[in-house]
Amino acid sequence: MRHKSGVLVKVTCVGGGPASLYFSILMKRVDPSHDITVYERNPAGSTYGWGVTYMGELLDNLHGADPESARAISESSVCWDSTVVHVRDHTMVRSGDDGFGIGRRRLLGILTERARSLGVRIEFEREITDEDEVADADLVVAGDGVNSVLRERHADHFGTVVAVGGNPYVWLGTTKVFDAFTFSFVETAHGWIWCYGYPFSQDHSTCLIECSPATWKGLGLHEANEADGLALLEKLFDDILDGHPLIGRAQADGSARWLNFRTLTNRAWYRDNLVLLGDAAHTTHYSVGAGTSLALGDAAVLVIALHSDTRLQRALARYERERMSAMRAPQRAARHSALWYENIPRYINLPPPQMFALLGRRHSPVLPHVPPRLYYQVDRAADLLGALPRFKRQR
Repeated sequence: MRHKSGVLVKVTCVGGGPASLYFSILMKRVDPSHDITVYERNPAGSTYGWGVTYMGELLDNLHGADPESARAISESSVCWDSTVVHVRDHTMVRSGDDGFGIGRRRLLGILTERARSLGVRIEFEREITDEDEVADADLVVAGDGVNSVLRERHADHFGTVVAVGGNPYVWLGTTKVFDAFTFSFVETAHGWIWCYGYPFSQDHSTCLIECSPATWKGLGLHEANEADGLALLEKLFDDILDGHPLIGRAQADGSARWLNFRTLTNRAWYRDNLVLLGDAAHTTHYSVGAGTSLALGDAAVLVIALHSDTRLQRALARYERERMSAMRAPQRAARHSALWYENIPRYINLPPPQMFALLGRRHSPVLPHVPPRLYYQVDRAADLLGALPRFKRQR
């Protein structure tokens, strides 16, 4: 049902991830009379993964939208101000690369507590697989992830396309607390394997490891059990782990699984009163670290759209239009970033400063089509020209 004014009364969010929770928070802040329920199929406190990353710009946006949850997120985050790259015996450091990390479990806890304080009902261990189960809702928000059941029920309408990445990866934790965003590239008899490491709390870091399919199979990681696989990876990355262990899935009943990243896009983001949010609508490769920020951005824009036009279909069309447009650049950057890593042999044997520089330029659509050394020289020349003083023309 709706108010006579046309404002939404009853809203159901399927999936209790950051996007759904933040959407419910912002909806309640705009109008406390909204009746909002979030359904999450997993138990409270159960989540996958370790830490998530974000940039300072996100914190600014969160403070503007809901200062209370923003403060809690800020206080629970750790930050770094440099990037370190290890290749063979070379170590390179670049200062000024600011970033933040927060544990996914902690982030969900903050958003859950804040949503409940505003009157949002959150029901754990409740799986919704059909809109008929929430037929009394004015709006159904599908925030149930990349494998969204509600989206898949209408796959033809949404025009879902999934592109599977070529490299296997595994998302691990470690008690080694990195003091910078850390890359480590290790050469083996079967090819290169590499790690992305970053802190997300005072006592843990994320350690995401990736390699080519040939290296994965050559090392026997495709058939190793979890304990043997982690032991091998600890040995390979001993130089940066300093004796600290690698840890599998955060939940007690989970295990570390090798995956191939799935980049998901949709032709449409809504159908009648069902709308997609976060990973149900789109994914971007983990190497750009933008997934959480983009999901929270979806939530904010959807709330604005819903309260700017009481006609639901027009509001959802505005949301779809604005977020599809906003997604083009990060999805393009993520696609090129993923391809850079899938073509590591093209870059890894460059002189270390050049390889490091091109690692920072991996989002470029031009780089794959230009010899790497030439690209580096042109890019460096452009930087030098940009640093030259500019003089006013004399008349």
